[in-house]
Amino acid sequence: MALPVSRHEAKEYCLRQLGKPVIQINVDDTQIEDRIDEALNVYWNYHFDGVEKTYYKYELTQTDIDNKYIVMPDNIIGVVHLFPIGQSLTSSKLFDIRYQIALNELYSIANVSMVPYYQTMMHIQLIEQLIVGLQPIRYNKHSNRLFLDMNWDLVESGDKIVVEAYQVVNPNVYPDVWKDVWFLRYLTCLIKLQWGSNLKKYQNLEMPGGIVFNGQQIYNEAMAEKKELEQELIDTWSMPAMLMIG
Repeated sequence: MALPVSRHEAKEYCLRQLGKPVIQINVDDTQIEDRIDEALNVYWNYHFDGVEKTYYKYELTQTDIDNKYIVMPDNIIGVVHLFPIGQSLTSSKLFDIRYQIALNELYSIANVSMVPYYQTMMHIQLIEQLIVGLQPIRYNKHSNRLFLDMNWDLVESGDKIVVEAYQVVNPNVYPDVWKDVWFLRYLTCLIKLQWGSNLKKYQNLEMPGGIVFNGQQIYNEAMAEKKELEQELIDTWSMPAMLMIG
């Protein structure tokens, strides 16, 4: 059969990996749903394909200004940068330094080297960073609050801001998530761990026909596989943590 492209197909794929329908997998459907959510949570937090960079646009309200923070959507997992707000050197007024350079040099820009202009712009950005500085931000994904440590008198209701952020890749929108190789292996392992946990209390219990439960062995195997997969995730599939700190 083809690789799964939905939650149900992923569930059935993992159960077949464990032996269904040849072997009865003693795991309740609600337990499998819990394990799927757990696997997705790990995938979103540590796998580089579990998140994507986005530029989140937001219109400020008076409530935001009073609170001095912005409530972010639940799918935003990290905020890394806020585009400048109200900096004097980047204004659009007549006396903006960039406007003056363009006004005076535009007539000859096609006939001269662009290197001096580029170097001047880089120098202006350096001056901004040294004198104006970047606006500090603080963000925690559990509170969903983006704190902007700035003078809020610079903005008013209706102003728009843009932040560079990371959002989770929703498998309901992008079904390719369900056939990610590492994700399927990890989900299968979690279901196997649940299966062993359900059975290990009946250790060495003999059933009709001579079948003996060995849930502890299933549990131990799954725990070892889980540790290997999580180490592989950190070593191979994770982004550097510093890139997602708000």
